[in-house]
Amino acid sequence: MKALSLIKTFSNNSIQLIRKTPPLVFAMAVLSVGGFIGASTVLVSGLRTVENSITVTGASTERIESDMAKWEVKVQTTGLSQIDSYEKHQDSIDKTIKFLKANQIENGNGELMDIGPASTSKKEVRNPETGELVSTKWITSQWIEIESKDVSKIFKTHRKISELLGKGVLVSPSRPEFTYTKLAEKRVDMLAKATKDARIRAEAIAREAGSNVGAVKRVNTGVFQITVPNSTRVSSWGSYDTSTINKDITAVMGVTFGVKK
Repeated sequence: MKALSLIKTFSNNSIQLIRKTPPLVFAMAVLSVGGFIGASTVLVSGLRTVENSITVTGASTERIESDMAKWEVKVQTTGLSQIDSYEKHQDSIDKTIKFLKANQIENGNGELMDIGPASTSKKEVRNPETGELVSTKWITSQWIEIESKDVSKIFKTHRKISELLGKGVLVSPSRPEFTYTKLAEKRVDMLAKATKDARIRAEAIAREAGSNVGAVKRVNTGVFQITVPNSTRVSSWGSYDTSTINKDITAVMGVTFGVKK
């Protein structure tokens, strides 16, 4: 019961961290707390467990900002024939490129714009009852792929690209994908902070039970959850949201410490 009382007296920062921890992570924490209670009960009564250890789950959550954006824009044009469609398409592509350049999106300065090959297809419309050919049209399609380190610029341009519809250009933009290129470095830092958090929790429990926390015996690195800010979405394999510029990254570490009097 003393262990339970201690859990209730954790600092506001620890409580807020647990509340922000996604369901899967929280479930792991609950399992660990169960371990705390069992270990603490034995120690308080003057007995020792066989392993003389305590297992805790530490977590670290941090807000990060994406530094790379990937975006695709599909341009389509229709015509009465393949040649007619293609000739009209050249005008649509020129207008699209002009629009992108007007928003400072072009090759160079940390940006890459790749215009893929054009393709054409024929679409026939027939009478559903007689099968008679009603109309034929040709469709020319082409993708423009964009990578940029200026994520804000891509976000703003994506929201304005519908202006091309008013110029007779049929565009189908994908949703930009925002990623963080320094994730490997960030993981090391996040795991260190999660391990530190685990030790703080273990020391609080052990101190109440009249014991001291010793060296680390085992560690279990959980999956990373990279989600939209303040999200509770988790995946057993980890998650990586690319829909927003700002993200929350959560690292979890299960750590077993030795316990001594």
